[in-house]
Amino acid sequence: MTDHAPPTPQEIVSHLMARDAVSQWMGVTVVEAAAGRSVLDMPVRDDMVNGFGTLHGGILFALADSAFAFATNAGGLLSVAVDCSISFPVACRPGDRLRAVAVEQSTTNRLAFCEVTVTNQEHVAVGYFRGTVYRTTRPHVPGAHFG
Repeated sequence: MTDHAPPTPQEIVSHLMARDAVSQWMGVTVVEAAAGRSVLDMPVRDDMVNGFGTLHGGILFALADSAFAFATNAGGLLSVAVDCSISFPVACRPGDRLRAVAVEQSTTNRLAFCEVTVTNQEHVAVGYFRGTVYRTTRPHVPGAHFG
């Protein structure tokens, strides 16, 4: 990043990911980063299951939340969640590979609404997430200037 050009969405998401210990612990890979869109992959490991032997809902929520955060912050302004919900239509198990696709649906000066669909390796939807962010006027990357 330079002082003259604003950071790209990929640079912003890389900056976020470098500081995101939870996404790193989960083994998240950023597949795509664009303003208003992100795509993440994650393996389901044995240490991520609940007492039923299926993926803990909090882990699936965390994956969707990371995709949500990357999509809504990639445009450059600090955006923070104010409301999120998730549905779990199909259970996930160790060995599954998940993909979270986040897409902003609507944006105003201060609010953005985003949907995240999480699918498994068979392209079956395993999670539907919807979230709202409050968009500040503060650049997310310190010292960055956005036009």
